[in-house]
Amino acid sequence: MKVYKLFTPTNVGALALKNRIVMAPMTRCRAIGNIPNDLMATYYQQRASAGLIITEGTSPSPNGLGYARIPGIFTEAQVEGWKKVTNAVHKKGGKIVLQLMHTGRISHILNMGKGTHIIAPSAIKATGQMWTDAHKMQDYPMPKAMTTEDITSTQAEYVKAANNAIKAGFDGVELHGANGYLLEEFLSPATNVRTDQYDGNLENRCRFVLEVTAAVAAAIGKDKVGIRLSPYGVAGDMPNYPEIDATYDFLSKELNKLDIAYIHLVDHSAMGAPTVPIEMKELIRTNFKNTLIICGGYDKDSAEADLESELCDLVGFGRPFINNPDLVERLEQGQELSQNLKTDLFYSADAVGYIDYTPYKVPVLHLID
Repeated sequence: MKVYKLFTPTNVGALALKNRIVMAPMTRCRAIGNIPNDLMATYYQQRASAGLIITEGTSPSPNGLGYARIPGIFTEAQVEGWKKVTNAVHKKGGKIVLQLMHTGRISHILNMGKGTHIIAPSAIKATGQMWTDAHKMQDYPMPKAMTTEDITSTQAEYVKAANNAIKAGFDGVELHGANGYLLEEFLSPATNVRTDQYDGNLENRCRFVLEVTAAVAAAIGKDKVGIRLSPYGVAGDMPNYPEIDATYDFLSKELNKLDIAYIHLVDHSAMGAPTVPIEMKELIRTNFKNTLIICGGYDKDSAEADLESELCDLVGFGRPFINNPDLVERLEQGQELSQNLKTDLFYSADAVGYIDYTPYKVPVLHLID
């Protein structure tokens, strides 16, 4: 019988994981009032057989709450809410890190509180629309270009959020540097046309990401910090650009110097986005010496192939975890995956399409007397 590397234990930074399957971060919009709740605790506990759970994107500040009903980690109520989640996952023997996601210009003021601002590296409006509970779909507004003071205060918000995550019982944090949100907005010349030390060349465009990563690592320990990247991704109205290969070559080398626990590389081609070239994956693998997670369109066999070839150390699964809360068991036992995916309920507000997916049952064999 084949022994799958996918189900073997491994270490990632400070964490000892029971397998190499990662539950990828997925926005689910169940945090009423932006506070994690019992429903979310149940959702994550149901999926605690993953080697590592990465939570849905969670805002480090009021300015980062771009979507309706996403959680934050900047108030005491939010910290207490997240404690329910971490306790539930740990009770089942799971490991869980918090993804810190500042949405930047991919936002709408109707989803945010009073006194907040939609901020970005530069005042460049994103093309497209966003859901708001108050007035349904709305165009993305023009963001405010961040001042030097905004940059300093936002970096401090990331640090406070990371400390709050540890206080809430998380095993670490992942910085969301992908999908067209604030950190990636600094990386791209399409969204960053600043004329200070944060633009002018690719090294300057990487500066904010590297400063945030270094500050968070100093605050909670570099072995508890990861970052998600999406080179060639187009989410959030992010066109590809000529310097993309050089940008991620430089960035991955600098992240390696910071010695953080992992890079989480996402390839959205299974959902229609451009493919991340194998050369880019291999480049990051070469440049970054610690753990590499790759996510995007995997099944059991393709995940095993990339693990065995040492292209990556762990594999992320996203949507299959939604309607297969016991995905690890199904894969390990060779059980068929559920295809009953309620896509119209991905971002609704209640339990339906969230915690009501049925796990498979191992048949009970009754011996004949």
